[in-house]
Amino acid sequence: MTDVVEIKEDDLVLARHIPASAAWSEGLNFFSQDSEFIQVGVWGYGEGKELKAHIHNEVKREVLWTQEVLFVRQGRIRANVFDTQEQKVAELEVSAGDIIILLRGGHGYDILEDGTQVLEIKNGPYVGPDLDRRRL
Repeated sequence: MTDVVEIKEDDLVLARHIPASAAWSEGLNFFSQDSEFIQVGVWGYGEGKELKAHIHNEVKREVLWTQEVLFVRQGRIRANVFDTQEQKVAELEVSAGDIIILLRGGHGYDILEDGTQVLEIKNGPYVGPDLDRRRL
């Protein structure tokens, strides 16, 4: 994870930016810790590789925070990262092919290019905007 940038508040990881150059390599690579509520990994294999079928077991989990993953498919964004005290602590430029993991604190975005397309994934279940978040 040499090119991966972590934004921290003391020991707490607020965000993790994985540039395309670090994200997309051969094999299976995870960019999250086992203890994080959202697990983020990428994989890339050549033709003929078989990934064995599996079923996930039912496991009770306690989820305390909504965490998000953004994949910028096309264009560029600026991710504004806030700490748990609602203070802006970083700006990350996220480009096509990049991934950003937002674990704690707050965040907002500025779109930097026309036609920008972003895939957002977050843990659920979704409890609605009034319970899930507050605007900074």
